[in-house]
Amino acid sequence: MSVASFLAEPHTTAFSFEVLPPLRGRGIEQLFASIDRLMPFNPAYVNITTHRTEIVYREISDGVFQRTPQRTRPGSVAVAAALKGRYGIPTVPHVICSGFTRAELENELIDLSYLGITDLLVLRGDRARGENRFVPTPGGHEHAVELCRQVEAFNAGRMVDGDEYSPLERPFSFGVAGYPEKHEEAMNLDTDIEYLKAKIDAGARYVVTQMFFDNKRYFDFVARCRKAGITVPIIPGLKPLTSLTQQALLPKTFHIDLPMELAEELRRCRTNDDVKALGVEWGTAQARELKAANVPSIHFYSMNATASVEAIARQVY
Repeated sequence: MSVASFLAEPHTTAFSFEVLPPLRGRGIEQLFASIDRLMPFNPAYVNITTHRTEIVYREISDGVFQRTPQRTRPGSVAVAAALKGRYGIPTVPHVICSGFTRAELENELIDLSYLGITDLLVLRGDRARGENRFVPTPGGHEHAVELCRQVEAFNAGRMVDGDEYSPLERPFSFGVAGYPEKHEEAMNLDTDIEYLKAKIDAGARYVVTQMFFDNKRYFDFVARCRKAGITVPIIPGLKPLTSLTQQALLPKTFHIDLPMELAEELRRCRTNDDVKALGVEWGTAQARELKAANVPSIHFYSMNATASVEAIARQVY
């Protein structure tokens, strides 16, 4: 059963989380150790982030620099295969426009299909370091909806070079991102929801939200999506606070607001341990309210927060 099919069927609120591939040159054992801590909560699926190839310039002689593509983390294909083999649960690699050509994305789909990994999260991805706006890779996609259409075409056997084959026996099923406080580049929330509906119309079967710290934002977002004709499951994404720097970093990086009650509590924190305790308390309250509302799943952004996610899950699941 695909993740999308599972989410669409009646069930109690599921638990899922997102992991970050290890840095280049490091083994996967630390990632396994983090996941092992969360397995007792019976995750319905695990997401694996993907990161674009960056361009670095290295001096090879006096005044002469070489332009070199560099990836700081391994691709999600290998990590998804490793996790699927070790844990036997659905793995959901992120497939992104950023830094990839259509042909490279097609090769990734071919590899995933061969491995029997057919659940995806389709995203545009971040802009390149140093860019003030997203610039598509030559031969790539500018918007996630275009990648959604490529995945659907691949399912039907249509390749980027025009060749056609038989449709896949096990087609890809995918979700997309949603933004309860709107995407940073959207003019307003209504137009952002229009773009989200275009991705649903292009084949996406569920939505995973950006992190938020005020459940009212999520419930209002779901209501507006339903009014706009979006009927697929909408999965809330939560991230526990873990450090003092996040009170400025998260609003700046993810363009989200911290509710005043949380902001006042953060002001009283003096150490990272204080913030971690607050993050568990706040995240537990969020998760309990969401679970009481029978959301299909609660998706945790667990990067650098595995212990906090574990603490929340122990109280909620």
